[in-house]
Amino acid sequence: MEEPLKMSQKERTRLGVMQQVKAEQMTLVAAAEVLRLSYRQAKRIWRRYEQRGDKGLVHQSRGRASNRAKEGSLKERILARYQARYSDFGPTLAAEHLRQEGLELDHETLRRWLLAQGLWTIRRRRQKHRQWRERKACFGQLVQMDGSHHDWFEGRAQPAVLMVMIDDATNHTYALFAQQETTRAAYDVFEGYVRRNGLPQALYVDRDSIYQTTREPTLAEQLADQQPLTQFGRAMEQLGVELDCAFSPQAKGRVERRNGVFQDRLVKEMRLAGINDLAAANRFLEEKFLPALNRRFCVPAAQPADVHRALPRHLAEVLSWEELRVVQRDWTLSWQGRYFQISPRHEGLCLVGKQVVVRELRDGTIQLVWAAQKLQFQELNQRPKPVKVAQPSTLKRAVRSKPSCEHPWRRFDSGIGQGQEFWGKVKAAGQAAQQQASRALRSASATLRPPSGPGRLRKNTRSLNHQRKGTFSPELTKGHF
Repeated sequence: MEEPLKMSQKERTRLGVMQQVKAEQMTLVAAAEVLRLSYRQAKRIWRRYEQRGDKGLVHQSRGRASNRAKEGSLKERILARYQARYSDFGPTLAAEHLRQEGLELDHETLRRWLLAQGLWTIRRRRQKHRQWRERKACFGQLVQMDGSHHDWFEGRAQPAVLMVMIDDATNHTYALFAQQETTRAAYDVFEGYVRRNGLPQALYVDRDSIYQTTREPTLAEQLADQQPLTQFGRAMEQLGVELDCAFSPQAKGRVERRNGVFQDRLVKEMRLAGINDLAAANRFLEEKFLPALNRRFCVPAAQPADVHRALPRHLAEVLSWEELRVVQRDWTLSWQGRYFQISPRHEGLCLVGKQVVVRELRDGTIQLVWAAQKLQFQELNQRPKPVKVAQPSTLKRAVRSKPSCEHPWRRFDSGIGQGQEFWGKVKAAGQAAQQQASRALRSASATLRPPSGPGRLRKNTRSLNHQRKGTFSPELTKGHF
């Protein structure tokens, strides 16, 4: 029995055409046109078919070793090195490290060798259909951010989280290790990114409580038609960075795939470098790993424009924690068990009963802000004691005390006697003066010519007496009125 002959679809098509040429149902010129070959090439194929039959149509390189094939000793050396040092490395990453050791090998060749030896398996996952989204056109138009939880140090240090930021247009990546995925960690990685590249136009994150809150809006927020914000959301609003929340991990697939790259490559690189703490890991990221990663995986943007914005001067004050507190009547306020006394120099602001912003920076500094003005204050060692105000019902009546014997009130009787004596003298002097004036008037009226009528004289005399009545001499009244 003849050995079965394996042919490709292209070779089977040529076999059918050559059989028709052999049966004289088609000319060789027509066969060349059907096979889309030149007439010269068609003659070569027909000649091999006549000489060797069906085997003449099979590719002549089949079963032969490639001219670029690696030596058997090199293959054994590479596989032994892979099993000894890079047993959990993927073919691509392992090929890069083997190249650094002087073992030049393409990653696809290594993949075939590993598959043949059973050291690597094809990983395929069924995924749901997702609609593809085109990249943003400009660098800085959209940046995706996420925290990747993984055993980064493989038990050599405490668990940590890697905060990753990747530009949607270029794949430019920045990352930072932190102990936990908190608001402080989000602030730190965001500040590290913007100090290198500038403020992005928008930020794409998940629906973690760091970025989105589920609490109901307060009455003030409802009146102002505002949604409740987290501290990170409030900071992005002040910086003018649009914050978008994804509904699924696949929606921000670019940063999720970059997390996979970090979990695969960074863990192994830190193992080879002997890194066992966060500080050394962050230095390794900034100095070695991230520059090499961006050089290899960054792509040019559709448009060369960079739309990052300049940094504000008060970036550290924006990336902080802020809460509102009401100023009490003694010009103090409390915050997280601490008490602050506002300086008297702000008395003109009338802050009693008003809400003041208490701001805590990441270095622990406290600021009190009202209407964009920083207030001067001092922190109290203990809680101020409240001032007790007596109620009207508890007020004690004042005890009346009798005046002493030497009190001026006790000399009131003697004062009355002296006063009576004084006014008696005044009255006597007044009467004497009135009598003297009357005598002078009568003597004057006797010597003068009488008026034309008695009524005229009586009237003048009456008016004179009225003027003189009740008057005193200057000697008596001097010093008393």
